[in-house]
Amino acid sequence: MTEEPPSTGPSAGDEIAVILHDTRWQNGLDAVSLARRAAAAALARPESRAGAESGELALVLADDELVRELNHRYRGRDAPTNVLSFAGLDADGPGLPGMPRLLGDVVLARETVFREAAEQGKRPGDHLAHLVIHGVLHLLGWEHDSEPAAGRMEALERAILAEMGIADPYSPAAPLAAGAVGRAGS
Repeated sequence: MTEEPPSTGPSAGDEIAVILHDTRWQNGLDAVSLARRAAAAALARPESRAGAESGELALVLADDELVRELNHRYRGRDAPTNVLSFAGLDADGPGLPGMPRLLGDVVLARETVFREAAEQGKRPGDHLAHLVIHGVLHLLGWEHDSEPAAGRMEALERAILAEMGIADPYSPAAPLAAGAVGRAGS
C-alpha cells in the first residue's frame, strides 16, 4: 500500500490524498492522477460545495475485498460495491481552529469498477472519474435519496464530467439504464 502525498485542491486549504491500497489500479491507467483530478474537479464547482468550507479528503484505491469488509461493517451488506463514502467526523462542526475540515474518505473497489466499466462499454478511467466525483459529492452533503435529489446530483456529476471531457454516464445510449452507475454504493 502506498500513499501519494496530498496535493492542494482547487480551493485554498483543500487537500486531496490518494492511498493506493491495491497497486493493480495502476496497470495501464494512471489511477492516482485521474482520481485526484476528478476529486479536484468536484471540489472546484461552487455549487457542489453548498457552503462547505475547504477541507481535506482521502481517496482510497482499494480492492473488492476491502470494500466488501467495509460495506459489511458499516452498511450490513456482505458484498463489494463500486464506491463507498465516509463523511469526516467533523463534517457537521467547525473542526480544530486553524486546521482544514476533514471532509472524509472515498473508497473504490478495483475489480468492481473495472467489471462495471466493461459491462457498460465505458473506459475504466471514465468510470473511475465518475465514481470519485459521486463519492466526493456525498462528502459535500449531496444525496440521491429521492428522485428530485438524484436528478440534481446527476446533473452536477454530468457537468463536472463534461468539463473533464468525459461522456455523460447517464446517457440513454449507455448500455445500462440511466442512474444505474453510482447509486449502488454510496
